[in-house]
Amino acid sequence: MMRQAGRYMAVYRKLAEKHPSFRKRSETTDLIVEISLQPWKAFRPDGVIIFSDILTPLPAFGVPFDIEEVRGPVIQSPIRSENDLKALHPIDMEKLQFVGESLKILRQEVGDHAAVLGFVGAPWTIATYMVEGGTTRTYATIKSMCHTAPSLLRALLSHLTKAISDYIIYQVESGAHCIQIFDSWGGQLPPDMWEKWSKPYITEIVSVVRSKCPQTPLVLYINGNGGLLERMKGTRVDVIGLDWTVDMADGRKRLGSDISVQGNVDPAYLFSPLPAVTEEIQRVVKCAGPHGHILNLGHGVLVGTPEEAVAHFFDVTKSLKYDSSSQNHTMEESKLLV
Repeated sequence: MMRQAGRYMAVYRKLAEKHPSFRKRSETTDLIVEISLQPWKAFRPDGVIIFSDILTPLPAFGVPFDIEEVRGPVIQSPIRSENDLKALHPIDMEKLQFVGESLKILRQEVGDHAAVLGFVGAPWTIATYMVEGGTTRTYATIKSMCHTAPSLLRALLSHLTKAISDYIIYQVESGAHCIQIFDSWGGQLPPDMWEKWSKPYITEIVSVVRSKCPQTPLVLYINGNGGLLERMKGTRVDVIGLDWTVDMADGRKRLGSDISVQGNVDPAYLFSPLPAVTEEIQRVVKCAGPHGHILNLGHGVLVGTPEEAVAHFFDVTKSLKYDSSSQNHTMEESKLLV
């Protein structure tokens, strides 16, 4: 479940009060492990996601950043010139040892009971923060750079592609079973622009990682990806994550049966009466078909989501089975635990 650990859990909020710095929580091995295991201990999902952030590796290749309470991530020295680009250097895994150590411990903690999941940001998405200097609603600076300084932007994206590829391999070698690539802001690009400024760099990452870690599944998620599904498939990832605005049946039809899908229950459904949550889970699972589907939300868990609704989500999911004797993949509902 995306954003599996976080502010919706009372146990996390209590820990955050004791350790108010997000950077400290996400860059201290003991805290990373504790937070990553909180939802696993509470709900026993099939995967344990390392508690981290897509910006975590930035200081390791020369981009310091802060996270402010109201503004979110802030990069004091954005990359907007050739001279700015000189500050970047190859990624230094020594500065990310807390990630590797956490993944190794998580593998030991969960054993064979769950997969350990790592993640990264895609080059375009990471570049938006580095060029804009933080979060933005318009992406005006980086979008204009596509036309005013294309060589500079290509150089930045190429540097990020190498760094992110190495970071994925490091996570896998440290214990991650699977990696999700978040091109969170790729959906802010028109499809033809995404084809030019994001897809080639993701495709290169997939190629590099496959050459070193051929057995590691790669998932690609883009927020607002309805217009990009077929193009996303062209990156040759193993799984396409659908956001909640895409109809699962339509998404499956467009992508075909030769690739797996993930998603895509609307996170807001977890604020609904539990019978409505059950019905939506059943609908999504039925539309996805009997093979190659990772049930998930279509985006991250929302702040304030009732924990009992998250528990219900997992319990209902575990109760669903396919009748393998029927090509209509009829679901059998076993006794719910809630």
